[in-house]
Parts: sequence; structure tokens; C-alpha cells
Amino acid sequence: MKKLIKNGTVVTATDQYEADVLIEDGKISAIGRNLNENVDEVIDAKGAYLFPGGIDPHTHLDMPFGGSVTSDDFESGTIAAAFGGTTTVIDFCLTDKGVPLKNSIKTWHDKSKDKAVIDYGFHLMIGEVNENVLKEIPQIIEEDGITSFKVFMAYKNVFQADDATLFRTLLTAKEHGALVMVHAENGDVIDYLVNKALAEGNTDPIYHALTRPPEVEGEATGRAAQLTGLADSQLYVVHVSCAAAVEKIAEARLKGYQVFGETCPQYLVLDQSYLEKPDFEGAKYVWSPPLREKWNQEVLWNALKNGQLQTLGSDQCSFNFKGQKELGRGDFTKIPNGGPIIEDRFSILFSEGVKKGRISINQFVDIVSTRIAKLFGLFPQKGTIAVGSDADIVIFDPNAERTISAETHHMNVDYSAFEGMEIAGEPVSVLSRGEFVIRDKQFVGKPGKGQYLKRKRFEGSEVKPAATILQ
Repeated sequence: MKKLIKNGTVVTATDQYEADVLIEDGKISAIGRNLNENVDEVIDAKGAYLFPGGIDPHTHLDMPFGGSVTSDDFESGTIAAAFGGTTTVIDFCLTDKGVPLKNSIKTWHDKSKDKAVIDYGFHLMIGEVNENVLKEIPQIIEEDGITSFKVFMAYKNVFQADDATLFRTLLTAKEHGALVMVHAENGDVIDYLVNKALAEGNTDPIYHALTRPPEVEGEATGRAAQLTGLADSQLYVVHVSCAAAVEKIAEARLKGYQVFGETCPQYLVLDQSYLEKPDFEGAKYVWSPPLREKWNQEVLWNALKNGQLQTLGSDQCSFNFKGQKELGRGDFTKIPNGGPIIEDRFSILFSEGVKKGRISINQFVDIVSTRIAKLFGLFPQKGTIAVGSDADIVIFDPNAERTISAETHHMNVDYSAFEGMEIAGEPVSVLSRGEFVIRDKQFVGKPGKGQYLKRKRFEGSEVKPAATILQ
């Protein structure tokens, strides 16, 4: 089918202009004024922005964790993402030591098969490095199109890898064109602080934050950045939550290291006090890194504005309050870590960022879509509105006002992390490869229509790394 979107305002990471957009065979085939084509459907977008579909680089759908499984799978999670203006997600495959990496990829393909309503890709966790792993990584890049690998510096005795594993992963990524991602918190120090808190009888949700202070995030971020410089490699720090981590990323970038940072909407608008809510309500806000003192929010916004941080992920990892978060009553370490964020990422950044003058509308597009596509090997197929790109388009009403609530969201979870928050701007219709997934705020997509994306290798960025001692 050929479709023509008329009267909208196209917004990309660099431009803003009124234009019609012609869609043919799932691709954008023409952009211009007053296009008069013989089409199957004309869509009037008068008064609306046309944004490239959002790309969420950080989701955990149908993921086992802490004795439970996230409540959103690839069907409910991608439906909620689409309602929120996201047309591509990149989810994390967890791995087990001693088991071929390919096994984990197959497991995640099985989880997503016939469920996703939008396009998706995978990152892959690296928990150990040995000859088998080193042999598999190039094959996975080539055959599976997975070009990003995540190393955890936290969750001791569960996910945490040692520095040698991180360093060898960085070297391997440099050689084969992949991007290394880190969860940057000092897991050894956290383990000590957690055991100390429990021994002293401190078991409430707030101690999740107090045992993971910003210093452990800053230290781990700096350590990972230094190892990246030493390896002359590339690093992407996920879910940056505090000034201490921003400073380390900024320092590394000034040295010319290819270090990039992602933050999440929860760190931009919520703070540590939420974990102190009575009647165990604070458990709803337990995720890692934890929420920080409120003053960190302005640091994060400024970092997005000045380019020290480049992207916004959701870290979608939803657990119901009843029956899942409640597992940690009396012991904060048993509260499943994570929150329901995927549906609100796009609109919160627009409302709190663009509408309040913290970032420009072009920066919004770059942060929520374009830069992610470039870093993770999807550009220009995804991440922009241009001739030849996939017709992933969000028709967005910038003047709509709504209140975020669990009563109206589409995530399969019994609470909203942003309950009662008033926001300006809302996706009205969302197209994935030229087909409506959301039309006039109604779901019209189909599970299984989302395609798995094989991604290109990491191609470098705006800075060339400084020379290091390893040539």
C-alpha cells in the first residue's frame, strides 16, 4: 500500500519543516510540499509533529530476575512501547557461565517469536571470557547481527564480571566492531554495604538506595572509562543516574575516549524520597542504580543538553507490586529490581525537556531515536525521517495534555512509576514500516509483525580516541 501523510511538521535531529511524506512498501519514498500521488490512503497530520519512531535501547522483557519474571513480555511490552511512540526496542539476552552464547540468543528468539508488534534487536550479556567465548563473539556479530555486548560490574555472585572480563571484552569489541555496554556500579562495595545494613536490622526499601550510594556508580564508571581508553575501544554506560557518573563520562570524553552515556526518564523526574513512601510503597521504586537526591536531576538534564550524555533508555523491567515487589517485605534485597517505564519514555522527555525549554526539539529527536540508531548500527534504516529509511513515524500532538496513570497505561503491571504526573504532548498514531500499530490512540497492530533486526558493526563516532599505550 502507498500512504501519504499530509500537512505535518517533519522533525529530525537536524531539521524542522512542513512537508508531506510518501510511504511505499514500508519505506519513505518521497518528502516534499504538496505531493500529489495516486495513493491508497491519505493521512491528515495537520497541527502534528512527524517524529521518527523512538528507539528504546534498554529493555528487559520476559526476563527472569530475583526469583521472578518481568510482568511484561514481548507482546505487552512492545504494545506499550508503541502507544508511547517507540517503534524499535533492543532487549538484553542474559547468559549463563559455561553455556554457549548462542543458546541464550535462541532463548530470546523463542521469547519474542510471534509476539513483538514492533521491530526489535538484542544485546548480549558477557559474564566470562574464555577461548569459547572469544571464538563465538565474531560469529554472533556476523551471523546474528548482535553488535553490542553488556558487562555487569554489579550484582555480585549473580551477574557481576571481573575487570579482566571487561577489559578483554573491550579488546575483542575493538577488533570486531562491537560496542561494549556496562552496568557501572562497584558490586563488591555494594555487597559489603548490603550485608552491613541487614546485620544492623535495616530492611526497608530506602536501604536499597543507601547501600548503593552515588560514589559506587561514579567509581565504576570511571574505572570502565579508563579501561576503555587503555583498550582504545568503545563504551556505552547504561542508566546513568547521578552527577558522580556524569563527571567521569565527561572527563573521558575530554580525553578523546569513545565513551557514551545513557540516562532514563525515572532519574530525570523522580528522586530518592520515593523509596521512603510508607506501607512498603517505596518498593515500587526499587531499581538499580537507585533514585538519587533531587539535585542530581538538573545535572542530568544539563548533560543531555551539552552532549555529555547522548541517549535516553527506559530500562523497562516491570514487576507487579502485589505478588512480586512484595517478595521483599522485611528484606529489601529480595525486592525484584526494576520498573515499568517503556510507555512513558518518549513523552516524558518531550514534556519535561522540550516543553520546559531544557532541550531543543531537534535534541529531543536525537536523544530518543537518532543517536541510538547511530550507536547501535541501525542508522539510517531507523532513527530519522528520510527517503529510503523505514517508515517508522510518530504522529504527535504537542498540545495534548494527559495524566499518567496505571488505570490508562498499557503495560501489564499494577502500578505506574509516574502516577499522577501531568505531561504535555502525546502520540496520536504510530506507524512501523508504514503500517499503523497505533491509530487515533487505539491499538491496531498484530503480534508477530515486529521483525528481528540484524545490526551493523560499530563504526565510530564524533571523536577519535586519543592514542593509548596499547597500539
